[in-house]
Amino acid sequence: MPLGDNCGLRVRNHRVSEQHDIDERWMRHALALAERAEREHDEIPVGAVLVSADGEVLGEGGNRNIGDRDPSAHAEIVALREAGRRLGNHRLLGTTLYVTLEPCAMCAMAMVHARVARVVYGARDPKTGAAGSVFDLLADPRHNHRVAVQGGVLGEEAGARLTAYFRRKRGKSD
Repeated sequence: MPLGDNCGLRVRNHRVSEQHDIDERWMRHALALAERAEREHDEIPVGAVLVSADGEVLGEGGNRNIGDRDPSAHAEIVALREAGRRLGNHRLLGTTLYVTLEPCAMCAMAMVHARVARVVYGARDPKTGAAGSVFDLLADPRHNHRVAVQGGVLGEEAGARLTAYFRRKRGKSD
């Protein structure tokens, strides 16, 4: 094999590794938002941050549906709303949404309508996940926009936080 043939593979592997590092960094930010939602508002610990293609935070938030008495105030929706207000536009083109839990159907469709480019999530949601676990709304070819999905980034950590929250709420110990 000529020397040049390996060069493309090395560059591609470097880009994948670099993207993985970026994804983990932003997921840690989303995990901090989840922790804050639980600590400050006793909400289910889910956090989300929407990032532009240039790496700028456009919107962020934790779950607020319990405290706000708003069934639509999931972390993803909170982040999307903030970004829309900030940009003065309901289209959030070229953005990546980092969220600690796989999006539900409501949040997945909000991403489709906002034209989010990519979603990166932590823990899978085997009950209501709409990014491949139960439903695959983001890749459905019937939509006029599809969102690229990367799941499982720091998923064990995100899942452990959710499990611990629900155990405490139910009065169970490990």
